Amino acid sequence: MKVAVGSRNPVKVNATKNVLDKIYGEVDVVSIDADSGVPDQPFGIDQTIQGAINRAKNAYSDEFDISVGIESGLMETPNSLTGYIDLQWCAVFDGEKITLGVSSGFEYPPAVIEEVLNGKEVGDVMDEVTGVTNLGQKTGAVSYLSKGMLDRTENTEQCVLTAMIPRMNEGIYFK
Repeated sequence: MKVAVGSRNPVKVNATKNVLDKIYGEVDVVSIDADSGVPDQPFGIDQTIQGAINRAKNAYSDEFDISVGIESGLMETPNSLTGYIDLQWCAVFDGEKITLGVSSGFEYPPAVIEEVLNGKEVGDVMDEVTGVTNLGQKTGAVSYLSKGMLDRTENTEQCVLTAMIPRMNEGIYFK
């Protein structure tokens, strides 16, 4: 099986390979720079899911069996400390249908959200907070904030796996 991932981010590529290897056996995963078509810092479920779908569709060609798009965004969340929870959405595209999945979410510190609401990207702010350059392409903010109990690859694997559930159960999803 040959799979395109609509990102150059090694975390997204590795997470996709980890999950699909478990489902299909050894898979060939190719990283493709695919435009999300949404702002660099997506807000809300619509922008974030659309970014994942756009990445999957923009990475797809007849050369691949499926393509994967992954996008993180901030979702408005009532009763949270900051009003926002970060979720990663995954879209899997086979040239015809799209399946979606989402990761577990987490909340950034209030000072980070304040900076993001003033126009900065979460990744840039977390790089400043942690002193780690390109944290999002390494262990991720979730690892830093969870004291290493959940890293970005594991968090990303969640959204890939949940997007694959309908494909793992085609008989009950696609009759």
